[in-house]
Amino acid sequence: MLEKISTVFKIKDLRRKILFTLFILVVFRLAASIPVPGVDRAALQQLFQASELLGLLDMFSGGTMQQFSIVTLGLNPFINASIIMQLLTVVFPKLEELSKEGDYGRAKIEQYTRFLTVPLALVQGFGMYSLFRRQGVLPAVSIFALILLIVTLVCGTMFLVWLGGLISEYGLGNGTSVVILAGILSRVPLNVVQITSTLRGTDAFAFLAYLAFILASFALVVVVSEGTRRVRVEYARRSRGNTSTGVQNYIPLRVNQAGMIPIVFAVSLTLIPSLIGQYIGDTSLPLLGSVLGTLTNIFNPDSPVYNLLLFSLVVAFTYFYTAVTFDPAKIADDIKKRGGFIPGIRPGKATESYLEWVLVRITLVGGVFLGLMAILPSLLRALTGISGTIIQGSGLLIVVSVVLDILKKAEARMVMSDYDGFLD
Repeated sequence: MLEKISTVFKIKDLRRKILFTLFILVVFRLAASIPVPGVDRAALQQLFQASELLGLLDMFSGGTMQQFSIVTLGLNPFINASIIMQLLTVVFPKLEELSKEGDYGRAKIEQYTRFLTVPLALVQGFGMYSLFRRQGVLPAVSIFALILLIVTLVCGTMFLVWLGGLISEYGLGNGTSVVILAGILSRVPLNVVQITSTLRGTDAFAFLAYLAFILASFALVVVVSEGTRRVRVEYARRSRGNTSTGVQNYIPLRVNQAGMIPIVFAVSLTLIPSLIGQYIGDTSLPLLGSVLGTLTNIFNPDSPVYNLLLFSLVVAFTYFYTAVTFDPAKIADDIKKRGGFIPGIRPGKATESYLEWVLVRITLVGGVFLGLMAILPSLLRALTGISGTIIQGSGLLIVVSVVLDILKKAEARMVMSDYDGFLD
């Protein structure tokens, strides 16, 4: 292991990429430490502890939202814009054709995503100010001060998008993912301190069960993140003299085809009632107050109803997002046009049905896995009696996927360096 690390830093280009990425992350953390003045820190922490949705958004922002820094919105508007553009690419044929035009098409889609980020950041900035003001975290300000605040938040988001772009171009890994990873890992020391204080007085069996559960979660995330069902495709054979050659290819169907998106959708939907209750606060209408109070209790993250609903929604959204982004009919048609076939399956409609059957099975595994990751804190509390985790289940997915991606890119660059040395 140490030999591989030393080899990485011996390669000039790879060493430069790593150092540049670390420099950009230092700039990001410095920006995250610059707070917006006039914020009640104690009330802000209590608000985030009481809302799992805000905690999830804080995770995506890299911990900047809970500090209410100048980059409070983080990359949340950019992530939302990316999801919207991905869905629009499936809906509109022109965008789909553009996405297939190589580097030029991807650059145009990225440009459209950044344009869409600005209005989303404006809306989220105003919504955050309204919520925090009603909760007593932010004071009422003048129109000019409000405009200045929202513009600052939007500029902070675009600054992070720019930093992410620099990492993608000159650093190592996907810039947006690396920035989110840095924010998640920056909270690990504080989480360790909090969990250590919680573990005091806990019996040895509960502690060992807690440790085993955490390690099993890490292992499960790695296995599922790398899990792929490869469907073999054979193309027409060509005869040359007395020999005939054929071409084989594979369609990689990932177990976790949808990534983190189903968890984001499901958590946002299940926590809307409690978020509305926090936004409205005390109301003079008894009936409305009773309804909001009942919904808040039912959708409490500690209640079984909430966890069962969250698990079910994650599985449902996994199927929905996979169905939107992966079209078996189109894949089957492309295979048929290129003269290919799946062994034992007739081209055309039979191939489409086979791909749908395989996709339904592996998506079920992926959906159940994502559902378990979404309710990981509750499972941990129910099985061990210990509250809190070093990294939330959704954060664990991000950490593992980003780290694996960085390792793959570093390994690919090392292989290229070996070939360059051989050619020289």
